[in-house]
Amino acid sequence: MRALTEQEIRNSFVNCSKGEAKRLAIPRDLDERPWDDLDFLGWRDPGAPDRSYLVAEHAGRLVGVTLRFPSSQRGFLHRSMCSLCLTTHRGGGVSLMTARKAGAAGRDGNSVGVYMCTDLACSLYVRGRKVPDSGSRFEESLTVEEQIARTTGLLSAFLDKLSA
Repeated sequence: MRALTEQEIRNSFVNCSKGEAKRLAIPRDLDERPWDDLDFLGWRDPGAPDRSYLVAEHAGRLVGVTLRFPSSQRGFLHRSMCSLCLTTHRGGGVSLMTARKAGAAGRDGNSVGVYMCTDLACSLYVRGRKVPDSGSRFEESLTVEEQIARTTGLLSAFLDKLSA
């Protein structure tokens, strides 16, 4: 992924108002992000523990999405798998992230969800740049490039549902 500016990030959101996008807590460490290792930019809102954001290149443009997830997490012994990168985590390492649909459907309260790494570090897990705290990644016969393609394809399918 290419490095993004704060303004590009704010302008990319499709499932919130321009006013909401203007007030989002954008990460202050954009210059320090490992852009070459990211398939999307994801971060949690430090002021709202149940809110996260994701920005990805999709269908030739930047698409930003506000996500919500339950603040109550599963017990430490429970194991869940991210449906994008297939990393397993214990406890609250995977959450059902829901996003309001874009346009009129979203204003009517319609949303879509995906089970995803709570820390939104899927790109780093796939590349082996980050190791889950108490989970694991299965050894796969796919190459890292094929795993990256699968992850971005699954993310793309989720983003397609937002506008459908």
